[in-house]
Amino acid sequence: MMVGSTFSCSFCSELHDGPPLGYGTHAPVYWNADFTEQQGNVLGEEQCVIAGEHFFVRARLVLPIKDADGEFDWGVWVSLSEANFHRSSALWDKPERVEEPPYFGWLSTALPGYEPTTVNLKTKLHTQPLGERPLAELEPTDHPLAVEQRAGITMARVQWLAEQLLHADS
Repeated sequence: MMVGSTFSCSFCSELHDGPPLGYGTHAPVYWNADFTEQQGNVLGEEQCVIAGEHFFVRARLVLPIKDADGEFDWGVWVSLSEANFHRSSALWDKPERVEEPPYFGWLSTALPGYEPTTVNLKTKLHTQPLGERPLAELEPTDHPLAVEQRAGITMARVQWLAEQLLHADS
């Protein structure tokens, strides 16, 4: 299947554009809309703080596509220690941030299509050049997402994920 074309959905039998090669979430799994009214809570495009003591950054978790030229990109949130969050923030607009060693973190996004849950998988967060989101590298375990990050996924799996997300409310 060509990337950027259309696909026949096995769920509804309709033709859809895509399948998309990435999805993301607006906030970490721990975020609650009620938090916006409480002090110590901030949800930005790239960073999140909950109760002044839980710290998150937005990242990309990239899966190579084995049978097509490209990558599938999960937009995820990773929790960091307070010290690493502040260090990351201090370097946010500085080119030398790429020289930082990876930060340890916990995946804080529940991705659909994975059992067991993806929440709290161990990660290394790799800072990228200015203007690029950090990359999340999962600990090499036998969790299906970690396996897909190492071994890649097929376009059939990308389509299956698209179908699940398109029809999540069905």
